[in-house]
Amino acid sequence: MNTTTSVVVKVTRNKSRYDAYDVHGNRFTDKIYTNLRKKAFDSNQALEQSTSPSGKVKWNLVPLGKFQTQTQTPAPVLNMAVTPEQKDIQNFIHGSYGLKPDILVMNEVKWKYLIRSGIRGKNILLLGPSGCGKTLAARALVEALKRSDRYFYFNLGATQDPRSALIGNTHFSKDNGGTFFAESTFVKAIRTENAIILLDEISRAHPDAWNILMTALDPLQRYLRLDEKDGSEVVKVASGVTFISTANVGNEYTATRIIDKAIFDRFTPIEVDTLSEEEEFNLLLKLHPTAPQTMLRNIVNLTTHTRDMVKQEASKLTNSLSTRTAVEMASLAADGFSLAEIAEAMVYPHFSADGGVDSERTYIKQYLQKFIDNDTVPFSPFQDVNNSKSVPF
Repeated sequence: MNTTTSVVVKVTRNKSRYDAYDVHGNRFTDKIYTNLRKKAFDSNQALEQSTSPSGKVKWNLVPLGKFQTQTQTPAPVLNMAVTPEQKDIQNFIHGSYGLKPDILVMNEVKWKYLIRSGIRGKNILLLGPSGCGKTLAARALVEALKRSDRYFYFNLGATQDPRSALIGNTHFSKDNGGTFFAESTFVKAIRTENAIILLDEISRAHPDAWNILMTALDPLQRYLRLDEKDGSEVVKVASGVTFISTANVGNEYTATRIIDKAIFDRFTPIEVDTLSEEEEFNLLLKLHPTAPQTMLRNIVNLTTHTRDMVKQEASKLTNSLSTRTAVEMASLAADGFSLAEIAEAMVYPHFSADGGVDSERTYIKQYLQKFIDNDTVPFSPFQDVNNSKSVPF
């Protein structure tokens, strides 16, 4: 004769009384014989109810794990339909890689994450070494979302007076002899719906700037108090505003500060990677196709070498050359400058001459001189597109 299971209960003891409850807290004490409840408690087991087709109810001892499994069963998840608006956003995010400019080297996942963060009004922190394309990535987001008319730029690293730059100034009026408060451009920016606000070089910002920005960046607060203004007006950050900050992180960057943890936690971090030798060569070739390719290979070999050197524990260099510097060097090559001239104008000033023959500048000069003297191309792991053979050292 078949039976159907209906419920599993756990027995608890209160002094001399043994009570039985199901996973929802419903009491079954009075429906089960006392001796059976006591037996279940003493043997650390649960009781399972079964009902025969004839309607007869019976309680059977079962492992306690059967009751515990029921308590761990998650609530059913409602299968909510995706709205047309949500579907449009998903399609835009996952089909947006074609909007990335060719000169921005960023993989598809990071690009889609950047686009999604901008659409959702997240605070974005672009991390990476100087000259790797952080500001370019911010501008690319602005263009992809078609918000050039709502784009605002603030260089926090060059801001000497954070209160004036972020809140405003009190001025004297010659007309009536009184004073008036003039809001900063930053206040105008946060009042602009769907604005994209770039806070460049936040790692160089004065701590006062961090304190002022704290509430504006907080997703649960999103306001700025104009405490310089009569009445200390509170300005709400408009709907859809996206803050983007850039930061150089590393011991090689002077005048930078360790970003306050409270500030860092208010951002979605996205790392902008340093270009590989091949990626940088292709970028220079794309930007300056008329430059001699052997010269471009010299440039990327040098920049890659400096970056590899600064990572070494006992490095001869404390500074490296960025992709931004490589692009400018390539532009000189396109204008007919020789490698020796490019080195004199753009490379050597990056490295200290302190220490004489043991200086960083002497090391770089010695590294480049053999290529300058012999007019050779440094070894590269990829092929020379001019003669389709490996480049000799």
